Amino acid sequence: MTQKTAPFAGFEFMIAWRYLRARRAEGGVSIMTWISLIGITLAVFALILTLAVRAGFRAELVDTILGSNAHVAVLSGGEIGPDGQFLRSFDTPEMMAEAIRKLPGVTRAAPLIKGKLMVSDGEDTTGAEVYGLSPEDLATIPRVGLGAEAIGDLARFPDGIALGSGVARDLGVTVGDRVRLIAPGGVKTAMGSSPRVKAFEVVYIFTAGRYDIDATRIYMPLIEAQSFFNKEGRADEIEVMVDNPDEVETYGQAILDVSGPSAYLWTWKDSSGAYLRALTIEDNVMFVIMSVLVLIAAMNIVSGLIMLVKNKGRDIGILRTMGLTEGSVLRVFFLCGAFTGIVGTVAGVALGCVVAINIDQIMSFINWLNGADVWDPSIRGIYALPAKLQFGDVMSAIVLSLGLSFVVTLLPARRAARMNPVEALRYE
Repeated sequence: MTQKTAPFAGFEFMIAWRYLRARRAEGGVSIMTWISLIGITLAVFALILTLAVRAGFRAELVDTILGSNAHVAVLSGGEIGPDGQFLRSFDTPEMMAEAIRKLPGVTRAAPLIKGKLMVSDGEDTTGAEVYGLSPEDLATIPRVGLGAEAIGDLARFPDGIALGSGVARDLGVTVGDRVRLIAPGGVKTAMGSSPRVKAFEVVYIFTAGRYDIDATRIYMPLIEAQSFFNKEGRADEIEVMVDNPDEVETYGQAILDVSGPSAYLWTWKDSSGAYLRALTIEDNVMFVIMSVLVLIAAMNIVSGLIMLVKNKGRDIGILRTMGLTEGSVLRVFFLCGAFTGIVGTVAGVALGCVVAINIDQIMSFINWLNGADVWDPSIRGIYALPAKLQFGDVMSAIVLSLGLSFVVTLLPARRAARMNPVEALRYE
């Protein structure tokens, strides 16, 4: 009575390994094996790197948004002022900010003045957006205040202004220089409003990490901004930060309840949500495209195995006459393809992780070869190509690669298993 062979017995691994390392003279297909292996490696490497860069770009973008902007902006629906003018600002901003600070989950609430103007150093002029904040509130902004990438003394902020590094670069100024701010709606005279011009010392230059912020933003002490824009005692909005910005919607009703009937909210998701949704769609499309590349690479395994089955027809016939079952033959050739897929996947994951971890050094080398910076922050918004390895992304690439490698291997392996030993040996 014939004893049934246990699946994936040692001799099955031995035969599969022998076939994979066979020389051309022995009817081996080592060249096709190497082509399949390299294809899988490069495809998995590209998938890992794409997922890492995509995650890094999103994380860096969201971090710059949350680190230099309000999570929630409380805005005024407008009211009629004492002189009959329609005002879109709050007349008791400190009281409102204090009420919002007491809400659960709110980490910061600050009155804010916003305005657009021209800034000049006497020779060069550029447009900018002024944010009027108290020194204490400015210090708590992660990407701008204490601990941020900056030069100058933040303690001297009450005596001057803070410039984004892009504004300072465009004007060619540094800490200690003086610049003039020019607001179109300034002093009111009998002939109308004349521009308001005032000189300020640059005491602080920050780099928020976002090109459009660094190139346009200026911070001014709140009291000075109220005077400069003729808004004494008022604020354009209340800048609110919360401890869980991803769930910013859950704080909305409580903030509105203490802000008054004329207030409305504008969250960071309202301002950047469309862009983030576009990134999500792009991420999904890129994953599908890279998955197709992995599938194409995996199909090389099919080509190699079909050639292997054809060249090893005599061996299959002999093994079958010796008592090897169809299942054993199937497993032998499945192991041939699976081994290629496993080794290629491991090599691709290792290569992708190494490149993702060292992306800064690699980009520096590419810039050196190119003789210029290939990453333009004015187009991409952030200053460097980021990469963030995530366990879920790496596992997705591994599962996809191994799954496709195993599935495509079954067809030629099944063909080998169902080969008639008599037909295989007829002309031998």
